[in-house]
Amino acid sequence: MLERTKFLLDEQDIPTSWYNLAADLKGGPLAPALNPATGEPLTRDEMAYTMPEQLIEQEIGTEREYEIPDPVRQIYALWRPSPLIRARRLERALDTPARIYYKYEGVAPTGSHKPNTGIPQAYYNKLAGKTGLVTETGAGQWGSATALSANFFGMTAKVYMVRVSFEQKPYRRALMETYGAVCVPSPSEETAVGRAILAEHPDSPGSLGIATSEALEAFGTDPSLGYVLGSAANHVLLHQTVIGQEAIRQFALADDYPDIVVGCAGGGSNLAGLAFPFLGEQLRGGRAVRVLAVEPAACPTLTQGVVAYDYADTGRLGPLFRMHTLGHEFVPPPVHAGGLRAHGIGPMITRTVEDGLIEPVAVPQTRCFEAGVQFARAEGVLPAPESTHAVRVAVDEAIRCREEGTSRTILFGLSGHGHFDLVAYQKYFAGILEDDAVDAAALARAAASIPRMAAV
Repeated sequence: MLERTKFLLDEQDIPTSWYNLAADLKGGPLAPALNPATGEPLTRDEMAYTMPEQLIEQEIGTEREYEIPDPVRQIYALWRPSPLIRARRLERALDTPARIYYKYEGVAPTGSHKPNTGIPQAYYNKLAGKTGLVTETGAGQWGSATALSANFFGMTAKVYMVRVSFEQKPYRRALMETYGAVCVPSPSEETAVGRAILAEHPDSPGSLGIATSEALEAFGTDPSLGYVLGSAANHVLLHQTVIGQEAIRQFALADDYPDIVVGCAGGGSNLAGLAFPFLGEQLRGGRAVRVLAVEPAACPTLTQGVVAYDYADTGRLGPLFRMHTLGHEFVPPPVHAGGLRAHGIGPMITRTVEDGLIEPVAVPQTRCFEAGVQFARAEGVLPAPESTHAVRVAVDEAIRCREEGTSRTILFGLSGHGHFDLVAYQKYFAGILEDDAVDAAALARAAASIPRMAAV
């Protein structure tokens, strides 16, 4: 008889609501976002400039659940529920007593978890009368999700893609164009922010902060556009909780429960989507889990950043958020995990780290690719560079179980496949993939850009 490895749910098991961790956090509400001109908390009217009313409520509300609209669930059903898979072959390869599971989001049309929030954001903007969407993207997963989502709702899409990723990942650009989007390398000559960056740094590799500024500038000049974002914001993390909610139900089918939950961390959406429902269970008196947030050593936002009010964008066009930050002028080295090259992380992630609910870990990219290849050879799935960070730490924890002779259940998020990232794997096999480091001087210069008047 075959061992059960894949734990599947039916379409009717797609969650009917998104889970809001803010309802269960102890110690009061999250610190509000600030208007950079006044230093005062953003009002609902000010937030309405960039997002529809439904997203405002999801951004600042404290209800435990927010209903998923039926048109969104209908589109989710194209790929959700995603599978929970026990990595039995990897367990045997590691000779570990640990039980290793992964929640696989690469089954989505664009190959990652990002459409979980792209679809509802497009839906709400369509209801608000917008005819197009504009956004930024790092590695291209979010840009692809925006292009797909806009297409499904009959809208246009424009994506400012971090230049180094634009050059490294041509097939991501092609996928966006397939769905009808326009993809622009950032920094670009299209915006004042982009032109200023290029004038000072003609060879700038770009950053998510720069691309965000360009997208916000483009949004501000065209009232027909809705601005959407793929990570960090509370409503984005909320939408992603379909991942963890499904996983909880799937672990019931497996008659198991994770001791350790591992997710890669850039802006925080994949990590939150997987971990927050488990943390909610814990905060309401359920079983405790150890949650590990894995970031690149080349962009150590959680492990070396400070907690302060800072801008999410380099051009300082948006609000100030209380978050772990390296400084909004920080430009990370051009690591291939472009989705993790963010100078700041979601305020909700910061809060969970401060509350001791999540432990941050930083790892170099060559060790991540080593684990990604080991996983692919054992399980047959090629992880995205971002996902290899979670694979790395999950493998390390499984090896620790072997060395200690302990049996634990490990869950990690395989946030997407690496089919568009084969250039990075080629470099790894050729021995030319390097571990970019961030020196203390660069971190100090970037930290100096954090507004002193708003520091925590």
